[in-house]
Amino acid sequence: MHISEKLADAHRAGKPGFSFEFFPPKTAQGVQNLYDRMDRMHDLGPSFIDVTWGAGGSSSQLTCEMVHFAQTVYGLETCMHLTCTDMEKEKVDNALKEAYKAGCTNILALRGDPPRDNEKWQAIEGGFRYALDLIKYIKANYGDHFDIGVAGYPEGCDDEQDPDILMNHLKQKVDAGGTFVVTQMFYDVDNFLHWVDKCRKNGITVPIVPGIMPIQTHSSFMRRANWSNCKIPQHWTDALEPIKNDDEAVREVGKGLVAEMCRRIMDHGIMALHFYTMNLAQSTRMVLEELGLTSRDGTPTKKPLPWRQSLGLSRREEDVRPVFWKNRHKSYVARTQDWDEFPNGRWGDSRSPAFGELDAYGIGLKGSNEQNIKLWGKPESLRDVADVFVRFIQGSLKSLPWSESPVTDEAGLIKDELIDLNQRGLLTITSQPSVNGVKSSDPVHGWGPSNGYVYQKAYLELLISPSLIHELIHRIDQSKTMTFYAVNKAGDLRDNAPTEGPNAVTWGVFPGKEIVQPTIVEKISFLAWKDEAFRLGTDWANCHPAGSGSRKLIEGIMNNWYLINIVDNDFHSTRGIFDLLDGLRIDNLDGPLEESRPVVNGHTPKPFAELNGTHQETDGRVFDEVLN
Repeated sequence: MHISEKLADAHRAGKPGFSFEFFPPKTAQGVQNLYDRMDRMHDLGPSFIDVTWGAGGSSSQLTCEMVHFAQTVYGLETCMHLTCTDMEKEKVDNALKEAYKAGCTNILALRGDPPRDNEKWQAIEGGFRYALDLIKYIKANYGDHFDIGVAGYPEGCDDEQDPDILMNHLKQKVDAGGTFVVTQMFYDVDNFLHWVDKCRKNGITVPIVPGIMPIQTHSSFMRRANWSNCKIPQHWTDALEPIKNDDEAVREVGKGLVAEMCRRIMDHGIMALHFYTMNLAQSTRMVLEELGLTSRDGTPTKKPLPWRQSLGLSRREEDVRPVFWKNRHKSYVARTQDWDEFPNGRWGDSRSPAFGELDAYGIGLKGSNEQNIKLWGKPESLRDVADVFVRFIQGSLKSLPWSESPVTDEAGLIKDELIDLNQRGLLTITSQPSVNGVKSSDPVHGWGPSNGYVYQKAYLELLISPSLIHELIHRIDQSKTMTFYAVNKAGDLRDNAPTEGPNAVTWGVFPGKEIVQPTIVEKISFLAWKDEAFRLGTDWANCHPAGSGSRKLIEGIMNNWYLINIVDNDFHSTRGIFDLLDGLRIDNLDGPLEESRPVVNGHTPKPFAELNGTHQETDGRVFDEVLN
């Protein structure tokens, strides 16, 4: 979506919006840290983000990569900076092509700063001299595909202080195709508002977005203010100078000063704030919370779908996904990135095109071996493994190999039941409780347009010992409402699905729209997820030295246990799945994995074998074959 349209919508609604700027880090670890931060800051609800461009394209490849990730993986509307400095036409063409392929529809066209070894700015041969030239070139080659932002300077810029000349330059850029203005950072609100009024009198009618620099520390505040030659109000100096050596106090006082500044801007009718984050989150978050523009618990203020949308090329209309990747949206995007079209309104045939291979970037386990061992410990027994899952559900662990993010508020509603299952040796991967018609504005379950109602079936996915799988399948077969798919690493698939078609487990009813079914369970995609799920567990095992007890334990689970998903198709039922699992547990959780035995309602069960979906009692030889 074009940023100018977002800004116009916010102005019409009188509802403030905000955006963030990030820059490419210099190290690989810095890049990964920034991606994690962008992921978390997505939930603050920015209208868009922008990514800066190094002088002469020095960070161009990384900028394009960041735009791609932000747009397609994190679902952030992204604006790519593009400068003229040391940029041949070929570099500009390549950058625009990469932005287009990433689904990016917004460019901030800038002249850029001169390289460090030049005192004055000079265009290179075959390049662009002014931002105006760049704007004209983009419009000539891409028409209206890109919304083009331009820079505004309320307090002048390095090589031009005449406000009338700068105003004339801004008018020329807008007339050439600029659709919104982002200003240099400032702290003098009176001067900014006067400058905005002057823009309007000069016929500049496009949205103007003020650039806001939160205060991290006193030294960085002064350094950036001096670098950009922006005026610091006297009452700011009076408030910050006495506490300049106390970083925490500076952030707290600075939060109030910046929030006061933002309120004055919004009171003037400007419903957009652009934060120069310097790749940091805390100070920006503090200002937004002070303004009441985001939730204090960091959860998204509004979700168009139950899962995070991708804004990549051809994916904007995607509205159906399998539930299995509920906690791993990045790997789902990576494994489906080569699809020619994406499900819209219904789930098609996932066999063509197939899910991508597991060697794509971002699919395997994150973090170094050392980091993961520090996070999940060195389990020596099944109880130790179960305790990892329990601590995740309790919130003391932020991730699992199968979940990139902390446990959700939704899972918290069935937290006690999930903890109980794991303490019995049934390892839960993904879950959702049943929901029977709550408002789409509900803070926990809500998603989609206003004044709608959302529904979902209870769903549970877990790893279960082969010694219990037959009893569990037998119980499911006795139920009239449960369907399941179960598979082990070797590919032994069991299911009772009535058809190979999708089974919607989440849906919504909204005014003036057809029923939306954004989350489904389906066999082919489950088998694709199975490969990834067992790969992640194997990666976890491989964090530990070869031959170690921890490695053998986790490998044993991955090589022998079943991954099963269960859907209770009666969405009125709140406890059906948990009642189904009542009495099932692994005995001797503290012993070696091979010595753990199943317990059903306090007794070791008689062995079962499954033949064509039915269960028949057999002698112990068949049961032993299953275990071995």
